[in-house]
Amino acid sequence: MTVIEQDAPPTASTSARRRLPLFLAGLVALVLCAALSLAVGARPVPLAAVYDALFGHAQGREALVVTGLRLPRTVVALAVGAALGVAGAVAQGITRNPLASPTTLGINAGAGFAVVVAIYVLHLNRPAEYVWFAFAGAAGAALFAQALARRSGDIDPVRLALGGTVLQLVLLSWTSAVMLASQRTLDEARFWLAGSLADRTLDVLWPVLPTLGLGLLLALTVAPALNALALGDDSAQALGVPVARIRLAGGIAVVLLAGSAVAVAGPVAFIGLAAPHLVRPLLGGDHRLLVPGCLIAGPLLLLSADILGRVVIRPSELEVGIVTAFLGAPLLALLARKAAR
Repeated sequence: MTVIEQDAPPTASTSARRRLPLFLAGLVALVLCAALSLAVGARPVPLAAVYDALFGHAQGREALVVTGLRLPRTVVALAVGAALGVAGAVAQGITRNPLASPTTLGINAGAGFAVVVAIYVLHLNRPAEYVWFAFAGAAGAALFAQALARRSGDIDPVRLALGGTVLQLVLLSWTSAVMLASQRTLDEARFWLAGSLADRTLDVLWPVLPTLGLGLLLALTVAPALNALALGDDSAQALGVPVARIRLAGGIAVVLLAGSAVAVAGPVAFIGLAAPHLVRPLLGGDHRLLVPGCLIAGPLLLLSADILGRVVIRPSELEVGIVTAFLGAPLLALLARKAAR
C-alpha cells in the first residue's frame, strides 16, 4: 500500500500549482517575443512606436508597417506555432515515440503534396483555397504511416518513425516532380513550400480557425488519457481507457492541427518535434501539463525563428521554414541518438 501511494502521480491541481511560475514565465517570454516580432524587420521600429501604433496614438509609415504587416504576421505565427507544438505533443503521446511529429510522420509532407497537386490540377493561387486539400493530404499520410507501423494489431514506435521518414521522402520527391512538370506550379508553390509567414494576412487565418480550434479542443480533451497510453495498450485498457477511441481522437487532432498550420504557412518543420522536448524537462511527462505547455512553447519557437530569419540577412529575410529546418536538423539527430541508447 505504501508503494502505491508513493508512485501515485500528483493530482492535476497540485501539479498545476507547482508549475504555475513556469507557465507565467513562458507567457511573459511569449509576450516579449511577440513585441519583438512587431518591432524587428528590414525597417526596425522602436517599441514605443509599436505601442503607439497598436493603441492608435500614431499614424504614418511606421504605424502602417506595425498594424498592416507585422501584426497579422505575428498573430498567424502564434496560431501556427500553437497548432504545431500541440500536434507534436499529441503525436508523441498516441504513438509512444519521442521522435514523432507532423514532420517525421510524413503528415506535413502529405499536406504539402496534396496542395501542390491541387495547384497543378485546379490552378489554385491563394492559401485560403489550400485548406481542404491540406487536410486530405495530412489525413492520408497519417493513415498510411500508421498502416506501415502496425504489427500484430499494435503500433510499433520504431516502425512508425522509419515508415514516416520514408513516406516523407517519397512525398517530397513526388512534390518536386509535380512542380518540375509545370513552371506555373513551381512559381506558385515554391515559396509556400519553404514554409513562410511573410505576407500572411488574417484573411488566410480565418478559414482554418474552426478546424484549428477543434484540433486544440480535442488535444486538450485526450491529454489526460495519454498518460495511460504511455504505460502500453494493455495497461491502459486495464485502467479502463478506451485505447482505440483515444488514439483515433488524438490522430484526428494531429491531422486538424497540422493541416491547418500547413494550409496557412506551408510545411514548417521541427516545431512539433522540438516543442515537447523543450517543455518536458520543465513540466514533466504529465500530458495534462505538457499539452498546455506546448501551446506556449510552439508559438515561442516559431516567433523566435521568424525574428531570426528577418535579421540574419537583413534587409532581405529567410523563410521561417528554412530557419527551423536549419536549427532542427541537429536536434533530430541528437534525439535519434538519445532514443537509440
